[in-house]
Order: sequence, then structure tokens, then C-alpha cells
Amino acid sequence: MEGWDPNTKSTLTRIPFLTTKAGPRDGAAWTQRLKEEYKSLIAYTQMNKSNDNDWFRISASNPEGTRWTGKCWYVHNLLKYEFDLQFDIPITYPATAPELELPEIDGKTQKMYRGGKICLTVHFKPLWAKNCPRFGIAHALCLGLAPWLAAEIPILVDSGAIKHKDDAATSAES
Repeated sequence: MEGWDPNTKSTLTRIPFLTTKAGPRDGAAWTQRLKEEYKSLIAYTQMNKSNDNDWFRISASNPEGTRWTGKCWYVHNLLKYEFDLQFDIPITYPATAPELELPEIDGKTQKMYRGGKICLTVHFKPLWAKNCPRFGIAHALCLGLAPWLAAEIPILVDSGAIKHKDDAATSAES
């Protein structure tokens, strides 16, 4: 964590690390891992809310905990831009990080793969590999999605690639 800004370092140290090295094919061990994932996500969400920095909602959308869906948002120029968020837990998890998808902005930036998968290869994947199995979904959101939104959304808004929902509704009424 050398060279990280103090805020990121402080946030990361307060998200509980996970201990169970298990993926979706590992039966009872996977159930234990899911419990740890939920504890970590709850801690991260509570921390964000207490710091008035609430920016996502997700939940497992299947009983196995391998498909996750929700919403994430980013505030730019005092306007809230909200996006669908989804991802699947890879079979090789936790050795492989989940590929976070924002399907609504698919194709609007070069830092995205087909299907709306955000590009995390250069900066996040090596960090994930180094910290496996201690990192989980909350860490992927904190160190993957949050910086990606902060870097990309202002550019997409300023270039006109995405519009605020109020602007889109006004132009549709015209």
C-alpha cells in the first residue's frame, strides 16, 4: 500500500479481509466464503454511509451467490449519474477477480470491453492477484469500480457520451 493516498489506504484498512479460499464449486467452503463476502460488503457499505459517500447497492441475484446485480452512481457537477451494475463470480474465484459490468454505457469509452465490462487489467488485476484470497467483492468495488467511475464518468459527461436523466427527459420532450 506504499504510494497510496491516505484516504484510499484508510478505506481499504477498514474493509475486512477474507480468509476462506473457495470458489463456486467448493460446496460448504463457498458458503463460508459468501458469508465473509457479505460481512465485508456490509462493513464497506456502513463505512460509506457514515462518511456520506454511499455510491452503490448490490446483492446476489441467485441462491448460489454467483450472479450479482445492483446499481452504482457517481456525482459529477452536482448531478447524480446512476448505472446498472452486474457481474458473475468466475469459477476460478477468488484467484480471478470478477469482471464488473455497466451495460448501459457499453461502447461509450475505450476503457471498456464488449458487454460493458470495465477495464481493470492494468491497475487492478495485479493487485487482486497479489492479495488473493484476502480481497473480495467489496475490495473490487473499492479499488476497481470506484476509481474507474471517478476517472471515466466526468470524461463521458463532458464529451456528451452520457447525459443526465433530466437532460435526456428534457430533450425527449422537445
